[in-house]
Amino acid sequence: MSHQEHHRQHRVGWLRAAVLGANDGIVSTASLIIGVAAANSGHSAILIAGTAGLVAGAISMAAGEYVSVCSQADTENSDRLQEQQALEDDYEGEVIELAEIYQERGLEPELSEKVARQLMDHDALLAHSRDEIGISELTSAKPVTAALSSALSFTLGAALPLLTAYFYRDSNLTLVVAALSLVFLAMLGAVSSYLSGTKMMIGVARVSFWGALAMAVTALVGIAFDVAV
Repeated sequence: MSHQEHHRQHRVGWLRAAVLGANDGIVSTASLIIGVAAANSGHSAILIAGTAGLVAGAISMAAGEYVSVCSQADTENSDRLQEQQALEDDYEGEVIELAEIYQERGLEPELSEKVARQLMDHDALLAHSRDEIGISELTSAKPVTAALSSALSFTLGAALPLLTAYFYRDSNLTLVVAALSLVFLAMLGAVSSYLSGTKMMIGVARVSFWGALAMAVTALVGIAFDVAV
């Protein structure tokens, strides 16, 4: 019977960006709404601030992810070019270098050289990129994927507190937005923990704590401005 293991490493690229975007969308938009509402602003002003925060945040997240992951991709490409040049200049030296890496991982010298030569005969640059530099197909930079994942997840996350503010108009809006946003964050923590294969309570606790802290601070800022006015 064949044995197959279901690993999660292939999710790293988009999952990190999606979780970051959704978390930031919920926290920043909820905090913005709470801060404006705590200053006794009108309902229209609250919705305008929340909508502006959603649009600006989604664009900012996409741009930030794209630029940062492009920097990672540029670094990876630079390392590949450097390794390609090394292979052209001293192929035998690169064989020895790769063999030494395998020896450090437990292979005997004779076997390590044999493995290094066979892998380099198949694809020398791929072998060195993976085993010397640490670049693999699963974790290599994908700027467009990261940008789209981050922007979409931010928009979805930000829409939750914004819709809450749109449909709820009573005086205790700040409490309702804060409470529901914590529920949304807990759900996000549970889903991200499930997808990454860790304990759900850990994911729930860490996103809820930082979200609650951000909303509490912005509420105090809003109250301070209202008092000053």
